[in-house]
Amino acid sequence: MRPLVFFFVPLILAPYLHAAPIRALPEGQLPKDGRLAAPKDLDGYFPFAVPADKVGWEKRAGEVRMQLRVALGLLPAPTKGPLNAVIHGVIDLGDITVEKVSFESLPGFFVTGNLYRPKDASGKTPGVLCPHGHFPDGRFGDSAGGAEGEIKAGAEKFRENARNVMQARSKQLARMGCTVLNYDMIGYADSEQLSFDLVHKFGKQRPEMIGAENWGLFSPQAESWMMSVMGLQTWNSIRALDFLESLPEVDPARLAVTGASGGGTQTFLLAAVDPRVAAAFPAVMVSTAMQGGCTCENASLLRVGTGNIEIAGLFAPKPQGMTAADDWTKEMETKGFPELRQLYALLGAPEHVHLTARTEFGHNYNAVSRAAMYAWFNKYLGLGCEAAALEEKEWPFLPREQITVWDDAHPKPAGGPDFERKLLSDLRDDIAAQVAADPALARAGIRTIIGRDLDSAGEIAFEMTGGKQERDGYLEMVGLVRNTTYGEEIPTTFLYPTEWKGHVVLWLTPTGKAGLFAEDGVTPTSEIASLLKAGVAVTGADLLYQGEFLAEGKALGKVPVVANPREAPCYTFGYNRALPARRVHDVLTLVQLIRHDDHAAKSIDLAGAPGTAPVVAAARVLCGDALHKVALDTKGFRFLNIADYRDPSFLPGAARYGDLPGMLALGEKDASTLWVAGEGVAPEKGMAEWLAE
Repeated sequence: MRPLVFFFVPLILAPYLHAAPIRALPEGQLPKDGRLAAPKDLDGYFPFAVPADKVGWEKRAGEVRMQLRVALGLLPAPTKGPLNAVIHGVIDLGDITVEKVSFESLPGFFVTGNLYRPKDASGKTPGVLCPHGHFPDGRFGDSAGGAEGEIKAGAEKFRENARNVMQARSKQLARMGCTVLNYDMIGYADSEQLSFDLVHKFGKQRPEMIGAENWGLFSPQAESWMMSVMGLQTWNSIRALDFLESLPEVDPARLAVTGASGGGTQTFLLAAVDPRVAAAFPAVMVSTAMQGGCTCENASLLRVGTGNIEIAGLFAPKPQGMTAADDWTKEMETKGFPELRQLYALLGAPEHVHLTARTEFGHNYNAVSRAAMYAWFNKYLGLGCEAAALEEKEWPFLPREQITVWDDAHPKPAGGPDFERKLLSDLRDDIAAQVAADPALARAGIRTIIGRDLDSAGEIAFEMTGGKQERDGYLEMVGLVRNTTYGEEIPTTFLYPTEWKGHVVLWLTPTGKAGLFAEDGVTPTSEIASLLKAGVAVTGADLLYQGEFLAEGKALGKVPVVANPREAPCYTFGYNRALPARRVHDVLTLVQLIRHDDHAAKSIDLAGAPGTAPVVAAARVLCGDALHKVALDTKGFRFLNIADYRDPSFLPGAARYGDLPGMLALGEKDASTLWVAGEGVAPEKGMAEWLAE
C-alpha cells in the first residue's frame, strides 16, 4: 500500500500561493470507477469462477449462503409456529392416492397443494417437494390443446400426462415409492391470499402501500425489512419440508426437491439454504444467462456478486441433476456446467452432478426431462426401482374441481391488501423481537448488506493528481485514492496543519470534499478551521456520486436503476449494491489508506454532516476499533421513512437490523466515543470542538 506522504511533506516543498479550489481530475473528467457503469440486470452474464481449493470454496460458500439468508429474510428466520395442517379428500388412483393439503407457513398464511402417496410402500418413503414454475394455472392447468403437438415432437408419450406435467411427475414419483407434495406458488391455484397480479405482475409502486406504517410488498419499507415475494416463497418451501418431515411415513434423511423454470429457482434456492435437502433436480433454470424474470424469482441483494450457477454450487457435494433446453440454459454444456463439475470434483464427488441437455426442446419439464429426473432420484434416494418402474404410465388428468383444497367444509381464507399489510406487520414484530434479543444477528446482517468490512476493503493506493497548495497554517493536497481490488477511484482532499498532532478526522458531507469549504471553495468552514487550528488533519472525499463524480455538478436526486419498466426494487438491487453501501465502501477504503500509511496516524475519527448519517452509522459498525471517535448529525433520519426506492439513502435490509438507532447501538463501545445530534437532545459541545479534544 502506497504511504500517505502528504502527512509529512514540509510546507517549504509546496510554495503554491494562489487561492483556488483544487480538483483531483481535469474539469469534465470523471473518475475511472466501474461503479459508474450502467447497473447490472437479470439478463447479464453470470459466470462462476471455481476457487483453487476446498478452503477457498468453504469461505466463499459461507459468504454467499449468508447473503442468501439475508436477502430471503432468513436472518433471522421467522419463528416457526404450528403448521395446523389439514389433509382431506382422498382420490384413489390405484397404485397411489392424491389428497388435498393446506397448512400455515406463517400465522394465517396458507400453503396449499396436493399430497401424492404410494399405497403399498414398505418402510419409510423419501419425501419429494414439487414446486412449479410459471405454467398457466399451476397444478390446475390443462394443456390439452397442445398435448398432441408435444407427443408428435417426442416431448411427451401420453395425452393425459401432457395436460399437466406437474401432476404427471408427482404421480410417477409416488408410483416409484415417494411421498410427494405438489404445492402452489404464491398467487397460483388455491394460493390466492396474495394475488397473481401482485406477486407475478407487479409493475407500479402503490402509494397507499408506502409509509412508516401499514406498508405492503415491493414498498421501500418492505425492502428495508428484507420482505419479498421471493422470501415468502422460500419460507413456504422450508415449511413444506417441515410438513413432509411431520408425516410418519417420510424418511427425514431422504428429502428431495425438483421443479422447472420458476420452480427450478425455488429448487436450487431451497437446496442452498436448507441442509435437510438430500437430492435436488432443478430443471431449465440454472445458467449463466437470464437469472429469473419474475418478481417472484428476485429479491434485493439476492444475486449481488453472484448468480444461479454459484448458488446451485452451494448444494455441492450433494447429488444434483439438472436439465437444459432451447432457452436461456442452452449454453450450459459449455458455460456453467463445466464449472459445476469442476467444483464437485474439487469436493471429491464429480459423479454427483449431471446435466441432461436436450436443446431440441423449448422451455419445458417434458417427459424426456422427467425421465432423467426419475433415474436421478431412483439412484440417489435409494428407491431401487427396476427400469420398467421408471417408465411413466398414463394417468387420468385431475381437473380443478377434484383437487382444489377449498370447499364448503374448508373455506378459502381471507386475502387482499388488508391481509397483506397484517402479514408483513406481524412478521415485522416477530423479526424485531429476535433482532433486539440477539445483537449478533444485526451485526452479521449489516456486514452482509454492506458487503465489505476492513478485512475485505481491498488493495489501496494514493496518487496526488491535483497538486498541493500552501494555505494559512496548513497544506492542502488533492489526489485520487484508488482501490485497485475493486476498480474504484475516490477524489480526495487532505488538509495537513503545520503543527499536526497525529490526529486525523475523515469528514463526510453531502457535497463531498467541497463541503469542507465555504462558498469560495477555498476557505475552510468554521468547523474545519477550528480542527486545523487544533492541530487535527482533516480528510474530505467525493464519495460515489458526489463532487467530481457528477458530470454536470448537480446533486444526485435519484439513483440509477435498470431499464426494466416494472417498479420492483429487486430488479435493480437484486444485482447491484445500494448507494449507501457503496459509499460505506469508500469510507472503508479511506480508513484503510490512513491507518496503513507508513507513518500511521495516532487516531482516526469519522464525522458526518447532516445528510451523511446512513453512511457514517454503517461505517462505524464495520470499522470497529479502527475508529477512535465518531460524530454525526442525524436530523432524525430513519430508513423506514424513505418513500422512494430510488432515493440515494435507500438501503435494503437496514430497517430489519434496527434502522439507524440500531446501527448506532451496535457500534457502541464507549459512550464517550460517540457524538450524536439530531435526535432531540442537543450535545453540550459542537461536533468540531468535541472531535478536537
